[in-house]
Amino acid sequence: MRLLPPAFWRLLLAITGVVVLTMALLPNPPEVPIDNDKYRHMLAFGTLTILSVAAYPSTPLLRIGERLSFLGAMIEVVQSIPALHRDCDIMDWVADTAVIIGVLLVVAVVRGRRQSSAI
Repeated sequence: MRLLPPAFWRLLLAITGVVVLTMALLPNPPEVPIDNDKYRHMLAFGTLTILSVAAYPSTPLLRIGERLSFLGAMIEVVQSIPALHRDCDIMDWVADTAVIIGVLLVVAVVRGRRQSSAI
């Protein structure tokens, strides 16, 4: 049972994506109350993953994970541009991908339980 239509989640995903990209690419992003950079990455990509699953419920989870992990990698590549005064850190991408995998595993388990209880 879905409480809100996918269009709502797609709009929320687009807004969140713009915010995440803006924060990732600003030369001097505003401070947020989370101290550790890896936790910021995990919060951002965990949120994007949850919203992606809600926005595109029929899309295979592997595809969602692959696309979001690629986005994380591309953010790191763009952050290596000297004019941005940001640092490219492969461990940021690892943190992004780890939380994406974690969220998708939870979603897969929940979906599996729903399907087995519907039988």
